[in-house]
Amino acid sequence: MTIPPLQGLRVLDLARVLACPFSAMILAELGAEVIKVEQPGSGDESRSYEPVAEQNGQRDSAYFFACNRGKRSVTVNLRHKDGQALVRDLIRHCDAVLENFPTGTLKRYGLDWEALRAINPRLVMLSCTGFGQTGPYAKRKGYDTVFQAMSGLMALTGERGGGPVKPGLPVADLTSGLWITIGLLAALRGRDATVQGAYIDFSMLDGQVALLSSAAARFFALGEVPPRLGTEHPGRVPTASFRCADGRFLHITCSDQHWAPLCRALGLDELGADPALAANAARVAQRERVMAGITAAMAQLTRAEAVAALDALDVPNGPVLTMDETFADPHVQARGSVGEFIHPLLGAFPALRLPYRFEGLADPAIQRPPLLGEDTDAVLRDLLGYAPGRIETLRAEGAI
Repeated sequence: MTIPPLQGLRVLDLARVLACPFSAMILAELGAEVIKVEQPGSGDESRSYEPVAEQNGQRDSAYFFACNRGKRSVTVNLRHKDGQALVRDLIRHCDAVLENFPTGTLKRYGLDWEALRAINPRLVMLSCTGFGQTGPYAKRKGYDTVFQAMSGLMALTGERGGGPVKPGLPVADLTSGLWITIGLLAALRGRDATVQGAYIDFSMLDGQVALLSSAAARFFALGEVPPRLGTEHPGRVPTASFRCADGRFLHITCSDQHWAPLCRALGLDELGADPALAANAARVAQRERVMAGITAAMAQLTRAEAVAALDALDVPNGPVLTMDETFADPHVQARGSVGEFIHPLLGAFPALRLPYRFEGLADPAIQRPPLLGEDTDAVLRDLLGYAPGRIETLRAEGAI
């Protein structure tokens, strides 16, 4: 019998909204036990976010579902001294804790790194803030699009001659969730080797700057600030999305070995016969000529016709699909990328599966998100050993 990769790991999720909760959900569906701490009465504010799912006469936030599956929900009032003491008790039983409070907030609650590692020296703690714990912007507030803007990502995105454009997804939040997962697992591996816990200061702006990658390499090597090129690539021609005769778009990307087959597939005899264009550097230098020829050829073909012609000669291409087309795609369906969970109020609800297929370990299983506070009594009773009377007293006093 195979086991989940992170079975036996326990994580305390003190975070809200998207970046950290997304990371914690990844950990949960990889097998970790994730205990999500929420404010009594209201919970994570994303429980009220649009879009709202309505089924069986019930309503709940699909936004919350998207980054909180597989967790246990415990309500704790962190402003209450007994709520703070409860979190410290939980820390004694956890391997890691994630939090995204404004800088300095947890110190006021007695729940900062210095306090928590005194309780559990093997603890790994990650703090996610917009700008980090140090530096001139440490106290500033920010959201996903702020970090896209300040990192340079937004300036890279958009059509030629147009203004900056944000991507269609909250990429700063989602990629921060991935960075957080990587950092946390790295620190846990280090802890296993050294028997010492660790603290991770993660800045969402740092995370976006780190993603500049090949664009930054171009700046470092050439001193060039990359311009906005729409779907084109600054250093490879052709790479772009082209409008077809039926108004649909097809994306083509072409290395040197694909150039001659591309020209044959599209009937670009003149371009294909020019030996100078066999090398990418020459095509970059003659970008306008090459792009004009391909644009004209693609306008004569439907998207299906263009795909068939290019696939026949192994030229890399992909139709620009809308979300409904993506979910209906036979390959996406064959890979099982979309599944479902059973919500206790709404019933069956679709969800995206984590993109891992293991051999030797159990694949991630889509789990349902928790109802607010549904695990409070069980966690306090079974994990912390609190008696029923003590739990009721905490509830009556507003600590849980």
